[in-house]
Amino acid sequence: MKMHRDEKIWLTISFGLIIGFMLITGYQTFALEMGPPSNMETIDPQKVDETAPFDKPGVYQIGENEYEVVMTLQIFSFTPAKIEVPAGAKVHFIMTSKDVVHGFQVAGTNLNAMVMPGHIQRITQTFDEPGEYLILCNEYCGSGHQLMSTTITVK
Repeated sequence: MKMHRDEKIWLTISFGLIIGFMLITGYQTFALEMGPPSNMETIDPQKVDETAPFDKPGVYQIGENEYEVVMTLQIFSFTPAKIEVPAGAKVHFIMTSKDVVHGFQVAGTNLNAMVMPGHIQRITQTFDEPGEYLILCNEYCGSGHQLMSTTITVK
């Protein structure tokens, strides 16, 4: 079977695009660490307040210009309610929900996560620009959903 020259060109282009997409996806997954989480951490949603680290939610310095924010999300509120970190700090958020599915979105950044009861969500962000960042719940969680917000103050 003899292939026409145009068929060879289109097959080569198609094969090249597929290989290119695979290389880009591999680079993002391994070099930029943009892959899905490798493990799923669970927690008993009835015992969140008794289980470490959620028994003491707050902002903790864990290294030089590196912070850990332990958060619990519950109906219409975030705990802790106020978060303050210095500019340029790398912040690791560790979150769980006590009741229903909540969203965690920081306006003006690409930080967006779904926080489900019984699961621990981990997400990291570096805040380079000083200012006040609004945190919103972007998953409908009940009749007072529009009131569920807090702020991160970057100094």
